[in-house]
Amino acid sequence: MFTGLVACTGTVVSVSFRNNEARIEVRPGIRWERPEQGESIACNGVCLTAEGWNALENAFFAYASAETCSCTNIGSLRPGSRINLERALQLGGRLGGHIVSGHVDALSRVESAVPAGESRCVRLSCEARWSPFIVSKGSVTLDGISLTVNACGEGWFEVNIIPETWNATTACLWKAGSQVNMETDILAKYVCHLLGPYGGRAGGMDPGITMDLLARNGFLGM
Repeated sequence: MFTGLVACTGTVVSVSFRNNEARIEVRPGIRWERPEQGESIACNGVCLTAEGWNALENAFFAYASAETCSCTNIGSLRPGSRINLERALQLGGRLGGHIVSGHVDALSRVESAVPAGESRCVRLSCEARWSPFIVSKGSVTLDGISLTVNACGEGWFEVNIIPETWNATTACLWKAGSQVNMETDILAKYVCHLLGPYGGRAGGMDPGITMDLLARNGFLGM
């Protein structure tokens, strides 16, 4: 699990593709203490396993499956690409962002990024099926960055990028047309899934819910 608070950016040293899969070598922008083989690392918000470490070069190696490459921007990485990095959350540590699994739902497209005071207001589009999990003042993860949703609607949402985030992450590289990894709120997804048998669906609560339906499913007369 992660928090969406990017520890540093890193540079892709090498990347190779085979059968829609990828293996990458990444050099973090800072030297990490006690790195471990097998640990989880969020790379642009994608949870990858460190297969090994090059201590001399302060770099790690990771593998991305075809499934991972199909729904993330890992497949667009090239040597020299900058990516956001975060090591896994430690129990007892500060949870300054929100609960992030590192399991990207889909790619979201940057439509615009305009100044808003000292910040930038970024508008993005996504498949409408993900909109029920994005709520105003809720959280969303973009390329591994925990962000607050300013406004949203079917197939779109806006976030505010403060100067610190803009300068310390790859958000400063976003422009119209950029494809970023999106992970919606994990709690919203589980709630929607649990409500499914009782008249809920991925598009929200079924408007056909009635008192009779609630009674038949044990929610009334208890």
